[in-house]
Amino acid sequence: MKFKVGLAQIGPTLGNLEANEKIIRGEVKKALKRGVDLLVFPELSVTGYFLKDIVPEAAIRKSSPLFKEIAAMSEEISIVVGYIEESSRHGFYNTAGYFERGKLLHQHRKLYLPTYGLFDEGRYVGAGKRVRAFDTRFGRAAMLICEDAWHPGLAYVASQDGADLLIIPSSSPARGVKKQNDGKSSLAIERQWNSLTRAHASAFSQFVFFCNRVGYEDGISFWGGSEVILPTGETIASAPRWKAKLLIADVDTADVRRSRIATPTLRDEDLHLTLRELRRIQADRSED
Repeated sequence: MKFKVGLAQIGPTLGNLEANEKIIRGEVKKALKRGVDLLVFPELSVTGYFLKDIVPEAAIRKSSPLFKEIAAMSEEISIVVGYIEESSRHGFYNTAGYFERGKLLHQHRKLYLPTYGLFDEGRYVGAGKRVRAFDTRFGRAAMLICEDAWHPGLAYVASQDGADLLIIPSSSPARGVKKQNDGKSSLAIERQWNSLTRAHASAFSQFVFFCNRVGYEDGISFWGGSEVILPTGETIASAPRWKAKLLIADVDTADVRRSRIATPTLRDEDLHLTLRELRRIQADRSED
């Protein structure tokens, strides 16, 4: 199947849901004009990232008007957006929603909440409990939110659950900035993300759609660098650093088949071996 994927590398305004809804709506309109079929927004694109104590005020529920507006936008184009979800029992989660044909198709609650360095997510939101692949009109997909992608076990589970498309919405701040001899800057975090996304793509012969935000919050800069990566680990489209950009790429899911024929490592994966050894490790650790 051939389709166009768009990565909306935007800079949301912290805590201003109305302004961010306008940005999202504007990107949807631009994407529709350019024939995009699937549009991916960054982590917490509806709310901004460093919410801290305003998490409850910025949260949305499935019954909220804003949630329904986002769902309505997906009538003509499939959309992935990030938001603070308020559950029916008033729990708060960093969530990515996949909307298609006017409805919420799947939600992923961020599993690993960074609470180190400049991050303090675990203090304000709860962690998700599961990762699932799900069926879309483009094939089977899975979502991992930012830090989730740094835990290879989640990408492994998603691949074993049948994901051919791995969607990674992110709010990755710039870290490890160094000046090169040519005067340009290099980013350690960018090199690390490049290694991660290419490894997930090539190890599991799947597409990776990495959408990272730009802009500033509380003096922290988000660097962008969104990418579309083939199942071979090659990049077919990348967005610039620091600038807002609607990145568009043509995707052919037949590339998944070609990659798995050429390198059948996913076929040969021994899930029973993995489970057996993990149980052994878990038992050994319980004795510590």
